[in-house]
Formats: sequence, structure tokens, C-alpha cells
Amino acid sequence: MTSYGYDGRRHGGSGTFFGMVLALLLGAAALGFFINRARNGVAGRFAAMISGRPLNIVSAPMVIEKIQRLDRLETVVYSLDTVVESHESNPVLPDALAGDKLLMIVHGQTIAGVDLSQLKPESVQISESGDGRSIRLSLPPSQVFATAIDDSKSRVYQRDTGLFVGADPNLETQTRIRAQQQLQQAALSDGVLDAATKNARATVAAMLQGLGFAHVDVQ
Repeated sequence: MTSYGYDGRRHGGSGTFFGMVLALLLGAAALGFFINRARNGVAGRFAAMISGRPLNIVSAPMVIEKIQRLDRLETVVYSLDTVVESHESNPVLPDALAGDKLLMIVHGQTIAGVDLSQLKPESVQISESGDGRSIRLSLPPSQVFATAIDDSKSRVYQRDTGLFVGADPNLETQTRIRAQQQLQQAALSDGVLDAATKNARATVAAMLQGLGFAHVDVQ
């Protein structure tokens, strides 16, 4: 009886031991699955706490959504001072009698950047490898958002009118329009769009690195 009772306790203890091992294995598997699947919110923070590292699991749609929030990303402000001339003449009379000439010193700015709201789903590719997650992203082309004249830094430098005519009130408006066109053309000639693209790539690349990607390629 004593021996039987001892054997009975021994078999019962062995079953309990193996049951505990099985429970631990199942628990570890469940924990690993939870950490692997946790994305964000409370589950993400809890998984990060358990694993001892942040879990930046970001999908392509999430990347597109975050970048599109930047909308019109202004990356370059091009400033320029220029002198613009406008001239009205009479087909019959000389300028000394019926001409109108205006010289204006103009200060303006051209703002360029990338409209990230135009980012397409096919522009983002995410891949996994042994040395981390990689992302490749193609930005929309850069563009000029606005060209504006700073009235506080612009002025009429010289105005000459003929003896028989008064100053045309529309001539200054026409001069400002021409100045705006010249400012924008000067910015384009100086490579403002290339600079806007370069700066946008740097900005977006830094953002993607902050999202946890080990390898970032922004085109």
C-alpha cells in the first residue's frame, strides 16, 4: 500500500510537470504571435514593453496616408530683386509727346515644392530582409506653388510721360504682371525645381527613417 501510494503520487507529479511544460510552450507561442502581430495602440505599447524594443510595423497604405498628410510640401523659397521696364508708344507721335515709360524695382519670391497629396499607392514598395525593413518611394514631380511680389520692397524707380498724355494707371499693373512672370522664369532657370525635389527627398527620407525603416530609397 505504501509503495502503491508512492507510485501513485509519482505518476501524478510527472503528469503535472509535463502539463506545465506544455502550458509554457503554448504560452510562449501565443506571446510570440501577439508580439509579431501587434501594430499600434495599447497592444503595440504592451508588445513593445514585453519585447524591450519599439515595434514600428508600417504598411504601404499607412506610409501613403502619413505622407499625404504633408500635402503641399514647400521646400524652396527663391527670392530675387529685378528691374522691369514697361513702355507705351503712340504710332504717330514721338514718346516725348505721347509716350509713357515706367521703370520698377521689384522684389519677389517663388515658392516651390512637391504636392504629396498626389502620391500613388504604386509609388511605395516595402520589403523585408534579414538586415531590416526596406522601403522605396517615388515622389510626384516638383512644381512651382506660387510667385508673388513683395509690395513693401518694390517701388517705381522712374516714370516718364509725354507732354500730351497723362500717366496710364494700368501701366504699373501690367508691369507687376510682367515682373511676376520674369521672377518665375528666373527661378526656373536657376534650378528651383531640382532644389525642391532634392529637399523633398531629404525630408521624406528622414520621416521614413523615423517610422522604423532600416533602408530608405526616395526617388
